[in-house]
Amino acid sequence: MKNNVIGLGNSDAHLIFYIKNRPPLNTYQNLNDVKPMIKNEISHICHETGNHWRKIFNVYAKLLFELTPKDFSSWQQLRDDSLLQATSSHCLLFSPPNFSTDKPRKKLHIILGKGYAEQLDLVRQCTWLSKDFAINIELGLIICPYFDYRQLSNIKITQLVGLIKQQTNGA
Repeated sequence: MKNNVIGLGNSDAHLIFYIKNRPPLNTYQNLNDVKPMIKNEISHICHETGNHWRKIFNVYAKLLFELTPKDFSSWQQLRDDSLLQATSSHCLLFSPPNFSTDKPRKKLHIILGKGYAEQLDLVRQCTWLSKDFAINIELGLIICPYFDYRQLSNIKITQLVGLIKQQTNGA
């Protein structure tokens, strides 16, 4: 049986984020594959769904801007012009990770939230570096706080960037 990968962004990404919930709009609730976003789609989701998804996308963009700012002048520009679009090097999946398809390991898997990691039964397979971050080097796995300003503050974003760089050899 094929493990159906569902989410947003680049389906060939090597940096993969996993989130338990989907935007509460029919397009995303009925999604059955990985779909690159298009310009203004994030703005549309935020307008239609409110503050929760705006926070997720903002924290996501802040993280990627700190990790690799490229030619963007701000995290807001990265969010609006590139986040989860076809040319991005990452994706946000709603389906659980399937580590068996990543042999030899080429991808970095990041689970958003300890609660989701517990539900996936991954917590005990990791080494906890602090109350907020855990890793499993063999699986290429990081567990981090949920993408929310209160849980993943700017200081914690910097810590997560450091962990990502360690696991990807400074990429």
